[in-house]
Amino acid sequence: MAKAKKAEQEEALEKKLWKAADKLRKNVDAAKYKDIVLGLIFLKYISDAFEEQYNKLVSLKKEGADPEDRNEYIAEKVFYVPPSARWKKLQDRAALPSIGEDVDRAMDAIEAENKSLRGILPRGFAQEKLDKASLGGLINLIGSATLGTKGAQNKDVLGRVFEYFLGEFALAEGKNAGQFYTPGSVVKLLVAMLEPYEGRVFDPCCGSGGMFVQSEKFIESHQDYYKKYDTKKLSIDPKDRISIYGQESNQDTWRLAKMNLAIRGIDSSNVKWNNEGSFLNDAHKDLKADYIMANPPFNDSDWSGERLRDDTRWKVLGETLVPPVGNANYAWILHFLYHMAPGGQAGFVLSKGSLTTNTTGEGEIRKALVEHGLVDCIVNLPTKLFLNTQIPACLWFLSRNKTNGKFRKRENEILFIDARNMGFLINRKNRELSETDIYTIADTYHQWRNPGGKYQDVAGFCKTATIDEVKKLNYVLTPGRYVGLAEEEDDFNFEERFTTLKAELEQQMSEEAELNKRILENLSRIVIVKK
Repeated sequence: MAKAKKAEQEEALEKKLWKAADKLRKNVDAAKYKDIVLGLIFLKYISDAFEEQYNKLVSLKKEGADPEDRNEYIAEKVFYVPPSARWKKLQDRAALPSIGEDVDRAMDAIEAENKSLRGILPRGFAQEKLDKASLGGLINLIGSATLGTKGAQNKDVLGRVFEYFLGEFALAEGKNAGQFYTPGSVVKLLVAMLEPYEGRVFDPCCGSGGMFVQSEKFIESHQDYYKKYDTKKLSIDPKDRISIYGQESNQDTWRLAKMNLAIRGIDSSNVKWNNEGSFLNDAHKDLKADYIMANPPFNDSDWSGERLRDDTRWKVLGETLVPPVGNANYAWILHFLYHMAPGGQAGFVLSKGSLTTNTTGEGEIRKALVEHGLVDCIVNLPTKLFLNTQIPACLWFLSRNKTNGKFRKRENEILFIDARNMGFLINRKNRELSETDIYTIADTYHQWRNPGGKYQDVAGFCKTATIDEVKKLNYVLTPGRYVGLAEEEDDFNFEERFTTLKAELEQQMSEEAELNKRILENLSRIVIVKK
């Protein structure tokens, strides 16, 4: 019983930290506060790891160990923290008005001592609008948590805290959340379907690095696969099974990604930043990736397409297929395709409109993708999964070679999965896919794709269609057009369904009344000056 209680307390740590930290936010908007909080959490993590190694070296001093020798930390993959930047010193000064300047100087000192962190750690702790009493309170709060010791790392305490905070900040930022955050259940689904056991993983709009983190988690949870199939009998660290490549155009988000990867010991040297972005300044021009995973901005009209009319990326199918200037969806598809290795696979999120559009050549590009046998699977997603948009979304899966022997030959087929009815509401506005949902969708794909799989069409959920069938529907790729209607369920409860809908309607009517009241109050404050 005591163990269960302790585990429950540990699980609640990230929630307790968030509630307390959010109370200290005051007049700082979520976007700026995110950098402050996550920067301090990262600083506490590296300080904990340093302190543990420091104490170990102190105990070995008689044997010649030097606690201030940077090489002693490099050997253990621990960041060296100079005396002026150590957490205890900062916490001792937390109540002083100069604490903001102290933290900024600490960040400078740490970057000076650790090459891999240069340009990553946030600054601005001394800014005038940041209440220094609140900052000191935040430092004391974070100081109460153990994040970077070996024990905490084994339990992935910091990973849980970091991911939870990213999710909460995404909820707080709303529309702007898409710049750095893809909902965890969507990331899990993409990774589970692609199964990146080893190879080059690429995300050209990587946000805070969620695809890379989940790929590493996938590898760690599939150790049995390596025991079974690793004929070389090599003992390789899971993180070394894949090499990651990323690009991000928002510098603050790029910093988040670098910190997110650093806390897990994932090499982020190939995660690049430039403010021009992947279209205008491709940071990995020569990369051919085994796995591409991405959640690009939906329907982006401001992607500088007019400057890229003759780009080589539009010639990957033996013909020139130029995406429209007014929407980047198909530019992203062709960008992914350009970077896929000969046996590569890609899984990415797009707006559902990409499945049917015929605007300015998009239909012709989709037709070419289908006829070249590149489209492997389409998944229709439930609504309300994304925090920053209510635009219906879908997942595309492309495969460069559907006859390469790794999976069964399926060059004349496309799998359609309609998952619109899956997931559960976590609040009125947001939905998540459950672990069961993720397993069901991924397993359906694997059973269809893998040799010896036991796939069967399920009315209303999944259907394998031939290229000819898709052609007859004018290359429309909406799963609902193929899977048909689900068989009627005998246990449909009309009273239960009616009660649920009635409650939802009453809630919406109540919110409408409240909104109308606020509008009238605001209108009453408007003073019209007569001339």
